[in-house]
Amino acid sequence: MEQVELPEPRAVEVDSRKTALIIVDMQNDFAHPNGRLFVPTAPATIPAIKALLDKARKAGVMIVYTQDWHGYNDPEFKIWGEHAVANTWGAEVVDELKPEPSDTVVKKLRYDAFYGTPLEHILRLAGVENLVIVGTVANICVLHTAGSAALRWFNIYLPIDGISALTDFDMKAAIRQVSFLYRGTITRSDLIRFV
Repeated sequence: MEQVELPEPRAVEVDSRKTALIIVDMQNDFAHPNGRLFVPTAPATIPAIKALLDKARKAGVMIVYTQDWHGYNDPEFKIWGEHAVANTWGAEVVDELKPEPSDTVVKKLRYDAFYGTPLEHILRLAGVENLVIVGTVANICVLHTAGSAALRWFNIYLPIDGISALTDFDMKAAIRQVSFLYRGTITRSDLIRFV
C-alpha cells in the first residue's frame, strides 16, 4: 500500500471578524471516560481546545459548539448504540469546555453539523468566511462538518492537536481528506493567530 504524506501543520493568521471557532461534540459521552462512546484520545485534546477557545474569545471570534442530540429511538442507535440522548449527562459538553451564554450552540441529529440545522444561516448572518474546526470524532463528525463547510465555500482550518479519533488510521484519514479533498489548512492550536 502506498504511503501518503500528510501536510505539516503551518502557522496561519485569520481575520477574527470573519472567523468562527467550531467545537464539535466535546460531550461527556465522547470525551469523558464514563461516556457511552468514549474516545480515549479526546481528553488529551481538551487543553489545546481550551487554549484556542481562550485566544478566540479574547480576539472576539464567534464561538460555536455542536452537540450530538438524539431522541430515545434515533435510527443512529442501530449503528452506534444509544448515546448523546437529549437532556442527559452524556449529551452535555464536558465541564472544562462549557459554553458561555454568548456562545452559539447547535444541536444536531447526524454527523454533519450543517445537516438539518440553522448553522449555515447563523454563520452567514455573522459574516463568517473562515472556520477553525476542533473536536471529536475526527473522521466522523469533524470530517463531515468540515466537508460540508468546504462544499459551502467556507475556508477550513484544522488544528490537529484539537481533534481526536478512535484509531491512528482514522485520524490520518481525516487529516488527508480535509487537506487534499477539501483544501483545508492543517495547523495546530499554537500556530493560529487571530488578527
